[in-house]
Amino acid sequence: MPKLVFLVTEDWYFVSHRLPIARAAAAAGYQVTVITRCGGECERIEAAGLRVVPFGMDRRGMNPFRELLTTLRLAWLLRRERPELLHTVALKPVLLGGLAARLAMVPHRIAAVAGMGFLFTEGRRGGLFMPLVRGLLGLALKGGLVIVQNPDDARLLADMGVPASALRLIRGVGVDLKRFPAVPEPSGLPLVMLPARLLWDKGVAEFVEAARRLREGGVDARFVLVGTPDPDNPAAVPEEAIRGWVDQGTVEWWGHRSEMPQVLAQAHIVCLPSYREGLPKVLLEAMACGRAVVSCDVPGCREVVQDGENGLLVAPRHAAALAGAIQRLLRDAALRQRLGMAGRRRVQRDFSQDAVIGQTLAVYSEVLAASANGVPGC
Repeated sequence: MPKLVFLVTEDWYFVSHRLPIARAAAAAGYQVTVITRCGGECERIEAAGLRVVPFGMDRRGMNPFRELLTTLRLAWLLRRERPELLHTVALKPVLLGGLAARLAMVPHRIAAVAGMGFLFTEGRRGGLFMPLVRGLLGLALKGGLVIVQNPDDARLLADMGVPASALRLIRGVGVDLKRFPAVPEPSGLPLVMLPARLLWDKGVAEFVEAARRLREGGVDARFVLVGTPDPDNPAAVPEEAIRGWVDQGTVEWWGHRSEMPQVLAQAHIVCLPSYREGLPKVLLEAMACGRAVVSCDVPGCREVVQDGENGLLVAPRHAAALAGAIQRLLRDAALRQRLGMAGRRRVQRDFSQDAVIGQTLAVYSEVLAASANGVPGC
């Protein structure tokens, strides 16, 4: 029974994005362990029959001395765990976990690059630190397979020296179509929703400014933020700013919500004006519910939204364009419904959870089979 270890920074992220894949791996015969920081979800992971090893990893910034210590601690832990296959998820686990796995001589590695993250968002590239990060990332990825969620990230990694033969495209983590059924729009005042971690990079400022413009223009609708700031992310929106927008009457703030099918069903339009994504899960969930979506023409988002076919795309960091797209959908219920139903069909065809699980397990099998056949680099 091969031992599979997941390395993820946060337990809540693992539950939201990887738990179904881990369950399927266990059902397929893998001995699954999850290394993660335990917040409030580790009991849920264990209840799914998976073993948890608590491990703290700071997601805020890149302090070289702290990250070196974290890498050494990880290497010691991996030597103790002795996994046959290590699956790292998101940029920092991919970077530090990949380096630690090389030190610990883990035989097989799969790195899931779920978007290129804060450091690679447009406008933040360059600087003295970035060549070092890129060089270390290339070293961490060397000798393993890399799962990317969109072609833009694949091209960026190829430019950094990752060979095309090591890249595997799996578009996101999929949607449970039974959990997110298509439902009719609710009656009453139209509701426009941004459901995401409240980060500047998610386009929160543009969404609030669009809401302000539309309200001042006489548009009668509700504008809602669903989510909370992420204190470990440098792009977190300060809570006082959010409360200020609420006090001004510009938006409502619903905070964290766990039952997203019910939350999304209350919306008429779902927005994610993000600056860059891997593949935005919340847009897929909204489309599965039959909701019209508005997003930006940036990596990740444009892989999900086909402008004019299953949603609308606007330029990033452009509140006026976002307001125009929202207003267009508010004025045209028939267009909203057409885009929403087209989105549901797209998710059914291309983004079901079952398909993604199958593709991921196939990568595991590929790595282990290549090793059994003596193929190097897997």
